[in-house]
Amino acid sequence: MELLDKLNWRYAAKAMNGENVSEEKIDRIIEAARLAPTSSGLQPFEIIVVKNQAIKEAIRPVSWNQSMITDCSHLLVFAAWDTYTEERINKMFDLTNEVRGFKNEGWENYRQMLLSNYPQKDAEENFNHAAKQAYIAFSAAIIAAAFEGVDTTPIEGFDPAAVDKILGLREKGLKSCVLLPIGYRDTEKDWLVNLPKVRKSTEDLVTVVE
Repeated sequence: MELLDKLNWRYAAKAMNGENVSEEKIDRIIEAARLAPTSSGLQPFEIIVVKNQAIKEAIRPVSWNQSMITDCSHLLVFAAWDTYTEERINKMFDLTNEVRGFKNEGWENYRQMLLSNYPQKDAEENFNHAAKQAYIAFSAAIIAAAFEGVDTTPIEGFDPAAVDKILGLREKGLKSCVLLPIGYRDTEKDWLVNLPKVRKSTEDLVTVVE
């Protein structure tokens, strides 16, 4: 029950106190995101960890001036591939073969199926698919942070093009899709801190098909 207790404890912090989170905890949170599942194992995104305060200050105005951007310890920017390319797909399949130490006919056939499908699609469609994979890792980071007793604030309210420009993401073939400030809640300034967590009941959320 410890994980569920932690998930009941967590919420989207609306104010952070500027206290630093240890690098050991940050490393474990990022590792949880790295280990998250993604479609075809392609991991079509990168995580930019912003510790530089000046960069946070630049991002805050294009993120609806949300204080967590500058008052967090670390700001994680999840940036998805702008599209799928043969090079990107082959790189991940080659890595799999290298790590496992052998080639598998079925796996190679699957590679060719992806190569004949993804790169030919519209770039925006590919980005949207890649962004969904980034969100899986994003969720893993939130859960891992809660397990570490660390607060997070999922943020979609920002100007992606502006953040991309600040971080030079477009030049890397990346587009930001979601932000995750990591830090500690400011219990005196956060209006949400003492309010009950509100979620649908299990009965309203879950339908069991026997």
